[in-house]
Amino acid sequence: MPGLAVVASLGGTGRLGKRVSSSIRAVIVDDEPLARRGLELRLRGHADVEVVAQCTHGEEAIATVSALHPDLLFLDVQMPGLDGFQTLEAMPAKDRPLTVFVTAFDHFAVRAFEACALDYLLKPVEDERLTETLARVRDALGERGVESQREKLLVLLRQVSGKPDLQLEDVLAEDMPDALREHDILSIRDGGKIVRVPIDHIRWIEAAGDYMCVHADDDTHILRATLKQMEEQLDARIFHRIHRSTIVNVKRVKSLRPHINGEYFLKLDSGHEVKLSRSYRDKLEFLR
Repeated sequence: MPGLAVVASLGGTGRLGKRVSSSIRAVIVDDEPLARRGLELRLRGHADVEVVAQCTHGEEAIATVSALHPDLLFLDVQMPGLDGFQTLEAMPAKDRPLTVFVTAFDHFAVRAFEACALDYLLKPVEDERLTETLARVRDALGERGVESQREKLLVLLRQVSGKPDLQLEDVLAEDMPDALREHDILSIRDGGKIVRVPIDHIRWIEAAGDYMCVHADDDTHILRATLKQMEEQLDARIFHRIHRSTIVNVKRVKSLRPHINGEYFLKLDSGHEVKLSRSYRDKLEFLR
């Protein structure tokens, strides 16, 4: 079964504010020696990544992170004793590095997304996708200055408002809803920031529990919403519901192939396929 690795920024800035070297100091945590070895070998192809330690279980990982303050943690989800999520939760917020969850079971993806996931990778990880992920890691580490400015802004806002518990999210919420369509941009709240996604970059949107996964050209964005809310915000001439859990951008559909019982598979320009269920066969006229 293909596995999954998920890049997540989980509260706290760890050593980010203190980081002065251009090298990304990484720790690998996995109870399987071959898995650790395989990831280490792939990371050797990235000159700015230095594997400073390897751990076999959660307790060892907690102690290692506390001692070494790495920038990046590759953390297996399923391990004896503490699992990956429990391991991270047990770390003091100030010690938590940027974290990549690694698992052989993709149903952990939604829980990882709830932990502010930035990316996901199928395991075994392909070199090209690992390169893309590390690029996002570099971007996230580069935002440490932005986070510092965010804290300074919060101090100022608290002083001006007279509200010592004021959060930046509270300020944003006064003027910015969770998701907003403005001309050709879909704005998505991601923690304390707003991500602006060009509408024509969106290929498809799918429901994952109480969350929506918005699949754009280079990223998958996660937001808490319903498909009905998404339909109301998107151009009905371009975005069509093709399944009880899927909305597709018809401009990104390249071909159709019939399936069983009146269903179809739609092939997108990225090579991904999404299913058009029998209940939505009336949408075929917009796709042909």
